Amino acid sequence: MKLFLKPSLAILLAATVFMSTSCSDDEDPTPENEEELITTVRLHFMPQGGGSMIMATYKDLDGDGGQAPTIIGATLAANKVYNLEVELLDESKSPAANITAEVEEEGDEHQLFFVPSAGLNLTVVATDKDSKNLPIGITSSVTTTTGPSPAGSTLRVVLKHQPGTKNGSINTGDTDVEVSFPITIQ
Repeated sequence: MKLFLKPSLAILLAATVFMSTSCSDDEDPTPENEEELITTVRLHFMPQGGGSMIMATYKDLDGDGGQAPTIIGATLAANKVYNLEVELLDESKSPAANITAEVEEEGDEHQLFFVPSAGLNLTVVATDKDSKNLPIGITSSVTTTTGPSPAGSTLRVVLKHQPGTKNGSINTGDTDVEVSFPITIQ
């Protein structure tokens, strides 16, 4: 009897220790997708057929609140096609972090939307696609038609973060950055 109890007690203790460690609430935490800070947005317009690059810039080094951002618009020619590249940076770090590559790598979760204001004769079509053949918008084609543009015309650029919900809608997901660039078409 004495020999029987000792192994049983040992098995019971081992089972208790195993149960207490396997039922722990310390399961592997889900890795969080750290939100990136985007302080700078640059739009690079390259005219097809040759010509100088035109750049529009948004810069807000202290993020939301604090100092007002600096926004420099662009003047585009009428009846012209441009290749557009968007550059996203976090310049609060030194050296600046390139957020563009991260958005491109996570293309299945991100999309840039381009919304011209009323009367601005301009269309933007994304030329890059994610693994599901949905647009990302880091590279696009911009076509202008007649000018001049109405005073106060803008091109609103919105980067949406849509993990698992990307469907081509600007109304889905969280907004990572939103900027309205003054645009003139001459």
